[in-house]
Amino acid sequence: MSASTPLLQAAAQTVGNPAVNIGIFAAFVVVTLVIVIRASKTNASSADYYAGGRGFSGTQNGTAIAGDYLSAASFLGIVGAIALYGYDGFLYSIGFLVAWLVALLLVAELLRNTGRFTMADVLSFRLQQRPVRIAAAIATMAVCLFYLLAQMAGAGALVALLLNITDKAGQALVIIVVGVLMIVYVLIGGMKGTTYVQIIKAILLIAGAGVMTVWTLALFGFDFNALLGAAVEKNPKGEAILEPGLQYGASALTRLDFVSLGIALVLGTAGLPHVLMRFYTVPTAKEARKSVVWAIVLIGAFYLFTLVLGYGAGALIGPERILAAPGGQNSAAPLLAFELGGSILLGLISAVAFATILAVVAGLAITAAASFAHDVYGSVIAKHPLTPQEEVRIGKITVVVIGVLAIVGGIAAQGQNVAFLVALAFAVAASANLPTILYSLFWRRFTTRGAVWSMYGGLLSAIILIVLSPVMSGTPTSMIPGADFAVFPLKNPGIVSIPLAFFLGWLGSVTSSRAEDPDKQAEMEVRSLTGIGAEKPVQH
Repeated sequence: MSASTPLLQAAAQTVGNPAVNIGIFAAFVVVTLVIVIRASKTNASSADYYAGGRGFSGTQNGTAIAGDYLSAASFLGIVGAIALYGYDGFLYSIGFLVAWLVALLLVAELLRNTGRFTMADVLSFRLQQRPVRIAAAIATMAVCLFYLLAQMAGAGALVALLLNITDKAGQALVIIVVGVLMIVYVLIGGMKGTTYVQIIKAILLIAGAGVMTVWTLALFGFDFNALLGAAVEKNPKGEAILEPGLQYGASALTRLDFVSLGIALVLGTAGLPHVLMRFYTVPTAKEARKSVVWAIVLIGAFYLFTLVLGYGAGALIGPERILAAPGGQNSAAPLLAFELGGSILLGLISAVAFATILAVVAGLAITAAASFAHDVYGSVIAKHPLTPQEEVRIGKITVVVIGVLAIVGGIAAQGQNVAFLVALAFAVAASANLPTILYSLFWRRFTTRGAVWSMYGGLLSAIILIVLSPVMSGTPTSMIPGADFAVFPLKNPGIVSIPLAFFLGWLGSVTSSRAEDPDKQAEMEVRSLTGIGAEKPVQH
């Protein structure tokens, strides 16, 4: 019997019970769509559509943030990375969690006090409106698109495993279905419907991962050492999976790549537009702080689960079966669910993960739509002030365009580890957004030129370095495996693009001949620290 025979049996059983799996899938989609439709009935204004009417408590919003953040990357990608690489795979969990401390300490409350709907509200508060809003909107949509690639690729891998779809065309069809569902969610429900769905999915995902964690530990007598020993025996790398360096320690270059990855993970969350936008859905700064605390508690618990689930998949499934499955290393968590509870648990866990992907892509799409409609069309293109209805209509058109682009990109990104793809989105967010956010909030001499140079410089350098890296070409696992134009040796650009963006922000400001309005600077400082006037539109 070959090593892949159990996997083939798993796949056969799964396909042999389509009513169970597809039934669970359909039930999740129907229930969440009903929630979205009910929530949409209270969408009377642009504030309702984009910010949920600012009516969510810190607990609700923190749970929704967890549902937004714990995506396909967290569940599928990290569990797969730990199953194959052990210690180095768990570094993703550590980076994603530590990033929240940066978001809490530096940006959460200040952003909520200063803006209304989008990140550009903050950045253009004391700077020139037109150039800053355009740059911020372009950066926002670029980050959202990168993040969407990861979610789409994760959805394709998940459903491919569930339905035993091994060909690229079948997985592409799955990605198309996910994209269409995402568009429907956002068009109907807006931020309010998306938030309720994210809350439900966060609870289900954390509960499901918790059940699998306890179940896995029970098989080893709740002895974590025994679990690690079994994972070591099953992995060809042996005890190397318990030590740092298996994935990133082969050479000085790979270690540098890891440093670059770590910088991007830790700084990226505070620059993610769809996470920042969630702070506008709460009524007060106190609730914004409470949101992040709740998010840290829930996300921290989940990432502890991934340690057990990853090594559990390595011990019970083994690297060979994981890599041979449709979806590759992204299939480790669903395969573990099948090993523990058969088709029913596989169907439940896969449906929860799939539903979570839908919530995340819906959140990303509404963020991109708000950015274009509110920042570009409403503030720059339109010749007259937009009514709330007009702004929402433009946003919905943007959702359809973003959905189509995400589908195309997701098809191209099939086979990539989704945790790694999200790390690229973090690098772009940390490069394009974070320096400008920090300078705007904390540096009085910051100017419009500095903001524009920082955003465009960070965004373009990150994207160009990714295109010229092994991610795109030069290796068998690249997005274009047959080509080789990888002149930048690192897979993650953060170590170059993030410092460059900070430098450009400083250089643009100190060389600018035009000083910004000191009254607006003082007003922004007072508003960011106290929240006074946070409900009023910014006047220019």
